[in-house]
Amino acid sequence: MVLETLNDSARTTALADEAHALMALLYPICRSITGDGVRQTLDHVNTIAPLRRTEVPSGTPVFDWTVPREWNIRDAYIADAAGQRLVDFKQHSLHVVSYSTPVRERMSRQALEPHLHSLPDRPHAIPYRTAYYRETWGFCLSQQARDALGEGPFDVCIDSSLQDGHLSIGECLIPGQSGDEAVVYTHTCHPALANDNLSGIALAAVLARELATCKPRLTWRFVFGPGTIGSLTWLSRNEGRLGHVRAGLVMGLLGDSGPLNYKHSRRGGTLIDRAAALAMRDHGGHELPFEPYGYDERQFCSPGFDLPFGRLTRSPNATFAQYHNSDDNLDFVGKPALAGALQALGSVVQAVDGNQRFINLSPKGEPQLGKRGLYGNVGGTGPGAFEHGLLWLLNQSDGRHDLINIAQRSGLPFETLARGAAALQTAALLAPAPATAGGHETKAGGLT
Repeated sequence: MVLETLNDSARTTALADEAHALMALLYPICRSITGDGVRQTLDHVNTIAPLRRTEVPSGTPVFDWTVPREWNIRDAYIADAAGQRLVDFKQHSLHVVSYSTPVRERMSRQALEPHLHSLPDRPHAIPYRTAYYRETWGFCLSQQARDALGEGPFDVCIDSSLQDGHLSIGECLIPGQSGDEAVVYTHTCHPALANDNLSGIALAAVLARELATCKPRLTWRFVFGPGTIGSLTWLSRNEGRLGHVRAGLVMGLLGDSGPLNYKHSRRGGTLIDRAAALAMRDHGGHELPFEPYGYDERQFCSPGFDLPFGRLTRSPNATFAQYHNSDDNLDFVGKPALAGALQALGSVVQAVDGNQRFINLSPKGEPQLGKRGLYGNVGGTGPGAFEHGLLWLLNQSDGRHDLINIAQRSGLPFETLARGAAALQTAALLAPAPATAGGHETKAGGLT
């Protein structure tokens, strides 16, 4: 069974420490939907989970979108007449609206004011703002700093470039025993936001490396790309083989103190939905209905694809006070939250990769488990969890019920049933059911 290591709390604690260290390394890098910051980020991820890099040229058509020009920034500031920097990009990368065009000008407070962004209801925090698809510029600053600016004049500088280049996507491919695929997507486009961006990147990297040490049944593909335009670009380049995708998961926002939340796919009732529902049951999380707002799951679940993609977060986007502002820093992310998310992710991967249907080869009454060493030697007490799982497996294995279904009905953990199924197969009491027995075809052509 894959990822059994994530059932070990000591191992997940160590991995959470490693993930947090990677987040600290990536935090100072200014990322956007394109540019050198994204490539630097992928370089660091590559040291943990080897990546194949794809560079897609600016101007490439992507359905109703176009890959934009590449944006890079070297410096930016607002300085007073004496040259003192009052707002400084080098102190915090959120100070500049992402994709700001170059500017170097002396201006009054009145002229500068339309280009300033702050949060009156959170006066100490710097907001995160973007201008990806319209040429403009701006600065983000705390409301306190904005109130203290004075009337100017100010020297305003944004030393940036916006020119033809590339959009960067990294993929870590873990071959399985089957050509059928599971896809994990995490966005790489947010600067200096620890929970919303870095927690997804770091956990995806360590999860991919752990999975690479196993022998998964499915082929697993971990994709690191910018939000919206990244997933759309990946879809456009892989449209011919999407029929092999059996499950997909968008992950991020996994380091805060909120409970886990799984958002169902558009289609509902798919393999990923059922696997994640089990994980939420076992890890104290919640299930959320699909809605066409959020992260990249809305691209994978658009009606032209309708892929079986869900999303795993802790606090969902736009539901916590630190969302898209400078309070989403490394102190906001807890290592225990990262470890708990890894355990839940391990449960999801186990259920997606290991879900099967079986046929009971001795269906007339219960077979005698004791003589096969599968039941306790002393009677008169109730069965333990493993023995109870064996009974459930034998009773439900008629080719119509898969392991997830049995786990849901019995209340037992998926991993307990997976171990029991392996033991019953060794004892020649179970056999895998034919691939289509009791199943139904998804739009992607696979059994859910």
